[in-house]
Amino acid sequence: MAETMIGVIGGSGVYDLDTLEDRKWVTVETPWGDASDQLLTGTLDGVRMAFLPRHGRGHRLSPSTVPYRANIDALKRLGVTDVISVSACGSFREEMAPGDFVIVDQFIDRTFAREKSFFGSGCVAHVSLGHPTCPRLGAHALAAAIDAGITVHDGGTYLAMEGPQFSTLAESRMYRESWGADVIGMTNMPEAKLAREAELCYASVAMVTDYDCWHEDHGAVEVSDIVKVLHGNAEKARALVSRLPAMLGAVRAPCPHGCDRALEHAIITAPAARDPEVLAKLAAVAGRVL
Repeated sequence: MAETMIGVIGGSGVYDLDTLEDRKWVTVETPWGDASDQLLTGTLDGVRMAFLPRHGRGHRLSPSTVPYRANIDALKRLGVTDVISVSACGSFREEMAPGDFVIVDQFIDRTFAREKSFFGSGCVAHVSLGHPTCPRLGAHALAAAIDAGITVHDGGTYLAMEGPQFSTLAESRMYRESWGADVIGMTNMPEAKLAREAELCYASVAMVTDYDCWHEDHGAVEVSDIVKVLHGNAEKARALVSRLPAMLGAVRAPCPHGCDRALEHAIITAPAARDPEVLAKLAAVAGRVL
C-alpha cells in the first residue's frame, strides 16, 4: 500500500485551490526546465494534494508553450500518484452544453509543436495508450461531480488542437461529423501521454465553455463569451476537486488498470546501450524501472 497524493492541474480560469489546508507554494526543479509555476501543496481530508496552474498564475503561457514535461515531472517528484486535469473546452454535441462537465476517456491528438515524450534517443520506450485515462480515477471524478450537483457526462472524445486560434468552420464540422469528437481543447495533449509515461493515473475533466463554431445558433467563438462561463465553471471545478480526497482516501492500492505500472515492459533499449545522461533526466518519471 502507498500513500495517496492528488495532483490537480488547473486550466483556464482555475489558478488556485483555496480549499487546501496548510497551503504552501513550492518551487520544484526538473531536468526538463521550469514548470508552469510554483506548485501549491497542502492537505484536504487528511490526503496530501498538489495544485499546478497549467498556464501559470495570471495566464502567462499559451497552450503551445506550456512546459508539459516539466509539469508532469514536478508532480511526480512531489510524490503525486493521481492526476486530475481540469481544462476548458468547446463542445461538438448539443447535449454537452456550456457549463456542463465531461469526463474524457479518449483523445485525438492534432498538436504538432510540442515535445510529446520523456523518452527518445538514448532510451526508447513505447507505452500503451489504448485507454489514455484511468477508469478508476475517472469514476471518482464523475461521482464527485454528481455529488457537487454538476451536470456531467460520463465519457467523451477530446480533440486536442494546437491553437492558439480557434477552429475554422470546416475544421469544426469535420471534427464533429466525420471524426466523432465530442469536445475540443488545446491542452490535454501531450499531458495525458506524459502522465502515462510517468506511471501516473490521469483523469481529464473538461469544462464546456462554448459550442465551437459548428452550432448554427452559436456563431464564432469569442473569448469574452468564454470568460463569462469560465468563472462559473471554476467554482464547480473547485467543488468537484474538494470532494476527491475523501473518495480516494489516504491509503492507495495499486491501480487495477495498471497505470502505475505502465513502464513495466515499455523500455526497449538494451541496458548496455542506454545513455547515462538520458537516464539521469528520467530519474523521477522512470526511476522505478530504471
